[in-house]
Amino acid sequence: MPTPRRFMQLDVFASRLFDGNPLAVVIDADGLDTTAMQRIAQWTNLSETTFLLPPTSSAADYRVRIFTPRQELPFAGHPSVGSAWVAIEAGLVAAGKTALVQECAAGLLPVQVAGSGAQRLIRVQAPPARIDAADAALHAALARALRIGLAPGEACHVDNGPHWILGNLGEAAAVRGLQPDLAAVAALCLQQRAVGVGVFGREHAGGAAMAVRAFCPADGIPEDPVTGSANAAIMAWLGERGDRDGYGLRYRASQGREVGRDGIVEVARDLASGAITIGGACAIGVRGDLQLP
Repeated sequence: MPTPRRFMQLDVFASRLFDGNPLAVVIDADGLDTTAMQRIAQWTNLSETTFLLPPTSSAADYRVRIFTPRQELPFAGHPSVGSAWVAIEAGLVAAGKTALVQECAAGLLPVQVAGSGAQRLIRVQAPPARIDAADAALHAALARALRIGLAPGEACHVDNGPHWILGNLGEAAAVRGLQPDLAAVAALCLQQRAVGVGVFGREHAGGAAMAVRAFCPADGIPEDPVTGSANAAIMAWLGERGDRDGYGLRYRASQGREVGRDGIVEVARDLASGAITIGGACAIGVRGDLQLP
């Protein structure tokens, strides 16, 4: 007999379906091993699938494991926001609780909950970031892969669980018009052991301060619709630069328009601690049971 496990699919960083980034969540995942989880992630064929489990730490409200179709990740932003949303919807945490703790491979991460129902906003604290400047060889390789001129000092590595290569393109028009060489991006990511390349520039319309795009072709994702960890990595880099770019401690980022999945990420950095949060709304499209053999 198949074993039913509760399952939801939702769009993250969006208040309506078909925007944001889709996520599959297996709610009753206790008893599934790593191989089974990876097979399910391959089957859903979304950028990430998560599995909710009882926490192993008494300080955590729930535990989550995060898989792409090819590998497990220690942390990812949109899966963390979406998993927190589902944990609330599925009754895994007490109704009305506004401060949660997510346990994942990257550690114990604070989660803030504001509002309820469709008006709920979830903010997840990203893991601390390690930032390294790009050397001349990486800077040149990134510019070639992006097929765009890249000003000196406008590329770096940021590792906040996943490892990102970032490029500051200055303006949203350059970001939105970008047509990268995805084969070259994939080769660069494999060489640098990075999950993907993220680019950003200043937005001047639509209520967002920044336009973002993220390319992960080495992981089977040509362009990720909306990427929480990349947005957190960008904020970490901006903070390390002394906010000379003028975005401030809190802004709204627009991502996904180029792939028809317009999403909004609320990004914030605490001045005293340097802690970075990424947040947004979610829209559930599927509720049901996953029938596993």
